[in-house]
Amino acid sequence: MQNLLARSFLLFLRLLQHLPLAAQAAIGTGMGKLLWILAAPRRRVALRNLELCLPEIPAEERRAIAKKNFEWIARSFLERGLLWFAPPERLRSLIHVEGDVGFAERHPERAVMWLAPHFVGLDVAGSTTQLFQSRPVCSVYQRQSNAVVDAAILAGRTRFGNGQIFSRHEKALPLIRAIKRGWAFFNLPDMDFGPGEAVFVPFFDVPAATLTAPSKMARSLDMVVQPVLAEMLPGGAGYRVRYLDPWADFPTDDPVADARRMNAWIASEIRKDPSQYFWVHKRFKTRPPGEPSVY
Repeated sequence: MQNLLARSFLLFLRLLQHLPLAAQAAIGTGMGKLLWILAAPRRRVALRNLELCLPEIPAEERRAIAKKNFEWIARSFLERGLLWFAPPERLRSLIHVEGDVGFAERHPERAVMWLAPHFVGLDVAGSTTQLFQSRPVCSVYQRQSNAVVDAAILAGRTRFGNGQIFSRHEKALPLIRAIKRGWAFFNLPDMDFGPGEAVFVPFFDVPAATLTAPSKMARSLDMVVQPVLAEMLPGGAGYRVRYLDPWADFPTDDPVADARRMNAWIASEIRKDPSQYFWVHKRFKTRPPGEPSVY
């Protein structure tokens, strides 16, 4: 039954992507309003995260941000039909790329890490690494329990022929080998994956389990680190993906300081539009020893 439901939903996405983006956006926004009512556990997580991270904002304003966040998240899920099934020419017309998207392509002699935080348009940013430049790219993903959904994610995110993704549950060696062969690495650094290989540094003003792997990997492989940020635009306006200047002073020889700096940068970008960050994730699930759960 689960596989049948998964295949039906994928067929729905495949059919939906033929509609104008404005129509898809309206459907996604409506679904987000419905999820706000029905998905009470995730609603509570989003509100709690906003309370912890943005306590200076009035509660009603935080609630409005969270409601808008659900609309963006619902849109991002439905519009994966575009990313997974639409012709490349259509995607290129909808995605507005700013900054130096060709940096990695022009510097094949350097290992490159694209640092991409979990904004709702993250999958759009991932698609630009294959649509707007030709250097092979690799990434990691969370393996799904449903085999149909897992296969769809793998196929959708690698369908342009110059990408490969590895399961987060696998050993890192295949990923390292791909980077050493010249593949750029699209890295998602801002989830709570537990205490292993993590340190507690502030995210906003809250201690958060933060991976030191971006700093350590960049240092050991002599990688250039270039931040990439995605933004979903209202209605049928498409998407904006910004390739920022590579960080000149990252990594350092202090991975804890690097993790602190990375979190501070992500927080500064979130403040520009808090509604587009992935607030439904339990970012503070892992607590320092002795501290109670914040959820």
